[in-house]
Amino acid sequence: MAIEQASFGASAWERATMQQEIASDWGRYVIAVDEGDDGRMVGYAGLRAVGVEGDVQTIAVAADARGRGIGRALLAELLAEAGRRGVRELFLEVRADNPVARGLYESVGFREIGVRPRYYQPEDVDAVVMKRESA
Repeated sequence: MAIEQASFGASAWERATMQQEIASDWGRYVIAVDEGDDGRMVGYAGLRAVGVEGDVQTIAVAADARGRGIGRALLAELLAEAGRRGVRELFLEVRADNPVARGLYESVGFREIGVRPRYYQPEDVDAVVMKRESA
């Protein structure tokens, strides 16, 4: 929850929401651990997959661990899991004011398909909706 709060601030998930997501039969959550820092968790990511559709629910990396490819590795694991589950269309929402995340998603084949105005509250930040199709 510390990474969640630090990464997403006012729009961070509540603890109960996170617990429900992790416990869901439809979800798969993975973590990144810094082996050189006494096994400290430095990131996490979640996927929700139902049938042939899925959603990247979240990806977060601790501020002091960013820029080391952790987010990319977490996303790669979610994409692999989506493939194992037979997901053909994968969606996500990303803050319009987060060009680093948008660039990461575009680099692995996500494309913008729309905008959800004022999606992130209480900050009034738009969400860019992205989609990736598997072959």
